[in-house]
Amino acid sequence: MGPTASGKTAAALELADRLPLALISVDSALVYRDMDIGTAKPDRDTLARYPHALVDVISPEESYSAARFRAEALAAMAAARAAGRVPLLVGGTMLYYKALLSGLADLPPADPALRAELDAEAATRGWPALHAELAKHDPETAARLAPNDAQRLQRALEILRLTGRPMSALLAEAAADGPPPWRFLSLGLLPSDRAVLHARIAERFDAMLAAGLENELTRLRSKYRLTPELPSMRCVGYRQAWEAQDGLIARGELRERGIYATRQLAKRQITWLSNSFDCERFDCLDPALGERLGARVAAFLDASR
Repeated sequence: MGPTASGKTAAALELADRLPLALISVDSALVYRDMDIGTAKPDRDTLARYPHALVDVISPEESYSAARFRAEALAAMAAARAAGRVPLLVGGTMLYYKALLSGLADLPPADPALRAELDAEAATRGWPALHAELAKHDPETAARLAPNDAQRLQRALEILRLTGRPMSALLAEAAADGPPPWRFLSLGLLPSDRAVLHARIAERFDAMLAAGLENELTRLRSKYRLTPELPSMRCVGYRQAWEAQDGLIARGELRERGIYATRQLAKRQITWLSNSFDCERFDCLDPALGERLGARVAAFLDASR
């Protein structure tokens, strides 16, 4: 696990070359079909050589929940073991890791009317004001969410208003159920120099633009019935490209806004990783990262026999 642009996929592929592993994606954007450029999805040749479970699972018109991820990840893990391979979960969606390792609360389903109400409030007051409201009732959840993280703020406030209880309390109750019956080795890829990670983020976003991110979004909008409120279109990069296409921001601002949003995503991922998971940390900028990870995983597998 690690922030965006930390080299998780490259590290996983190198590990798969060394050891009998089966790759399982832990990425809330890679589940969407036809969203390839803006999600930094491995190309077809790579996926053919290194199959990933939980990639290209649903249409961009659909939603994918942490509960569904947990069920499908556990099924993919069981299938990997049945095939004589060891599951390697790789990705940066920390909520999915949390759901897998700690269990799931019995959270209410989405309420379209309430979500529309929250969107209207945000349009009038701004998401930072709603973040401040959440902080009064659920400071633990608010502390891990950015003031403009609209999708997650909306869900946390939705749960609060529907149940009258903070989401953090419901998640804590789910954690009492304990982790699934697996022995886990948690590996965190974190940068020793945040500035280098920021440079990587800028380079990758430039590469996405050069590869045709805007054209990809145009194709998606013509193929599917999409709105900017859908989770797929709230993904970093697509949201900013949508705003540029609809004239909500100047086209010249797309690059700057996309890079900034990706840096904020990385910051949230690092905060989650640092505060919520007990993992062994590795410098994602280390030239010998692959060798160090390979040695650690091999030792873990030897000890597990």
